[in-house]
Amino acid sequence: MAKLSPVLKQATPVLAERGEGVHLYDADGRRYLDFTAGIGVTSTGHCHPRVVAAAREQTGTLIHGQYTTVLHPGLLRLTERLGDVLPAGLDSVFYLNSGSEAVEAAVRLARHATGRQNIVAFQGSFHGRTMGAAALTTAGTKFRAGIGPLMPGVAVAPFPQAYRYGWDEAEAVRFALRELDHLFATACAPADTAAFIVEPVLGEGGYIPAPPAFLAGLRERADRHGALLVVDEVQTGIGRTGRFWGHDHADVRPDVLITAKGLASGFPLSAIAAPAALMERAWPGSQGGTYGGNAVACAAALATLDVVRDEDLVGNAAVQGDRLHAGLRAIAAGHPVIGDVRGLGLMQACEFTAPSGEPDGATAARAQAAAAERGLLLLTCGGYGNVVRMIPPLVVTGEQVDEGLALFAKAVADAG
Repeated sequence: MAKLSPVLKQATPVLAERGEGVHLYDADGRRYLDFTAGIGVTSTGHCHPRVVAAAREQTGTLIHGQYTTVLHPGLLRLTERLGDVLPAGLDSVFYLNSGSEAVEAAVRLARHATGRQNIVAFQGSFHGRTMGAAALTTAGTKFRAGIGPLMPGVAVAPFPQAYRYGWDEAEAVRFALRELDHLFATACAPADTAAFIVEPVLGEGGYIPAPPAFLAGLRERADRHGALLVVDEVQTGIGRTGRFWGHDHADVRPDVLITAKGLASGFPLSAIAAPAALMERAWPGSQGGTYGGNAVACAAALATLDVVRDEDLVGNAAVQGDRLHAGLRAIAAGHPVIGDVRGLGLMQACEFTAPSGEPDGATAARAQAAAAERGLLLLTCGGYGNVVRMIPPLVVTGEQVDEGLALFAKAVADAG
């Protein structure tokens, strides 16, 4: 009898039999408020009727049309539809299945297009678990330990983590950009640098928004040195942060954008987008794959984009994100173990800190487990596991946010 790998550790004890909106239900019918959204995937909620209908209809006509063999209408419609929401000028799209694959495709494109090998990533980043993506990931050693040597040509620069450094945001940005310039002077020649890759909000690294001044500084340096700015919107895209793209908060222009997670409401689909003149510099045969642009996933993505537009889920993420943030700050005011509350839109987190100032992963874990016992599903993140994050589906209501906050307050009290 086969079993799941023992290395797969579930964050909660829930065996989910069905989902609806912001809720999951187990075999006994117990309802859980799901503030994990499949790690930011179920953007329109569990089993949104329009997404379900689109997927059902597509499975009855064409399940798989391998897109380097044949085209299918959904692939073309989705590409056209993405043109309505992608940043201006990013008019060429390549589809894959996962965020990690899309990251690796973006790295390949950057190296082909520039003829350079080095990629600069930032401390605390998470870009995936595959060998190339893991080389860019420093959100925790568990993502890269024991599998080296990893992909060469990666340099890591500081990310402006103001709370960790004990500085204000402006000082953290000055430090991070100064250290990036130092990296160029000492270890990573600008003439060898193909791209910067950055998350608008660190995901697994602790839900730390990138200050607009930092992203603007990266854009300026990319232009100055002839490098590309690759923005990893795998978790922050499709309205998650209260803007359609996370980098919209900074008003910067990426050269390459990576999207996945919330794009198809749970169906595996990812993509990279770039200007056609840049995309065509990829070498022949370097883009492809068996399942990328799957017909059912494309149908789900089209329905997702329609729901996000028609139900104003970007606006809802902004409104409910402010409500969630304010509620978390109120909880933190009564519990000194929460040292910081931060996030953008419906991507919020609390960092647990011991009286000594050290990360308190144990209390964070107890709070996350206590929340699950009370019916609220959450996840931890951060290099020390001391950050509890909240990622509700974008359809969450104010009443559901308040319910989640009430449950979390009790869980924090339970955790001591």
